[in-house]
Order: sequence, then C-alpha cells, then structure tokens
Amino acid sequence: MAISLKINGRTVRVDVPSDVRLLWVLREELKLTGTKFGCGAGMCGACTVHLDGERMFSCQVPISEVKGRAITTIEGLSAGKPHPLQVAWIEEQVPQCGYCQSGQIMSAAALLAKTPKPSRGEIVDHMSAHICRCGTYPQVVRAIERVIERGA
Repeated sequence: MAISLKINGRTVRVDVPSDVRLLWVLREELKLTGTKFGCGAGMCGACTVHLDGERMFSCQVPISEVKGRAITTIEGLSAGKPHPLQVAWIEEQVPQCGYCQSGQIMSAAALLAKTPKPSRGEIVDHMSAHICRCGTYPQVVRAIERVIERGA
C-alpha cells in the first residue's frame, strides 16, 4: 500500500502493507531511529510519538490509520536546537541508559502542550505510562517541573 505521510513537517511516501505499525515505518523505512522499540504492546512508552499533537504509542498504530495526520518524532520535536525538555533532562541528569528517554520526552512535551502548568500529581500520572529500567522517575518529574518554572 502506497501512502503519503506528514512526518516532522515533511511529506513522505512509503509503500508498505496497511497493517504495518507506524513504529516500523519510522525506524525501518524512514530511518528515524530516535523512536525506540520497547515492548511492542503499548505498555512501556519507548515508542511514543505525537499524532496530531497527541501522544501515541507508535507500536500500536497501523500505518493505515495515520494517512493525512501530522506525525512528530523526537527528531522533529525542536528544529535546529534542543527542546527545553531536552535541556532540562540533561540538567537533571535523567539519561542513564537512555533507551526510554525519547519516548518520555515526547510524552512530557505532549503534556505541557495540553496543560502548560500541570501539578506534580498530573505529571506523575501522565508519565506513569512509561517504564524506565534505570529508575530515573524522580529526575523526570524534576526536569518537567524545571521547564514549567522557566515558562519554556
């Protein structure tokens, strides 16, 4: 199935079966490897992207469902410079193994776009969709709070 996709502001065409998951189109066809494969069941959050501005687990979305919709990956989150969340992530020393980080940053960005000043409880609840095997959950919350404090 040939399909046109709008990814990170660009229109691209891919020819894949309609049931192939968005994650594999991003990684294998388009070489956008910042989006990670974690569990393949939508339970870890490593594959998080934005679909029309909403966070979505790309391992769960068939490519046939994204035609005509805007997809943003970690590579397209911030043009030409680090996103404020990426800066705060480094300042709070969140990355350790780093595997879950792109998904967590994409999820945090979706939260802040929808709720610019979430409470700590809202942050924790929203980010609970992610598994971090290094256990950097407190640093993630502090990084998000840092961005909120800066008004970025």
